Amino acid sequence: MKIQVEVVHALAQEQKVITLNLEQGARVADALAASHLQGLLPEGLPAGADTGIWGRPASLETELRDHDRVEIYRPLLADPKQARRQRVGLERQKRDRGGGGGGS
Repeated sequence: MKIQVEVVHALAQEQKVITLNLEQGARVADALAASHLQGLLPEGLPAGADTGIWGRPASLETELRDHDRVEIYRPLLADPKQARRQRVGLERQKRDRGGGGGGS
């Protein structure tokens, strides 16, 4: 029996979505191999990229179900907590120098 799954990888400017028909019992690793995304992406698949199914983390060994959406996550460019600290610091500097800013 076949199952249908999508493999998705979002780049900054575009999103690649590939629909596959795989054998029941296929794993995330099987879907990635069958998608041939390595050849479609300019930088190839990121080494050690995290994967998920419908927004939930999934290992390469996770068995797929019909209509699953396998997602390949890009590494973060900045730690969200650190980026927020930097923004708050800049806002405080503006405020302390009389630059306005009207924060909360």
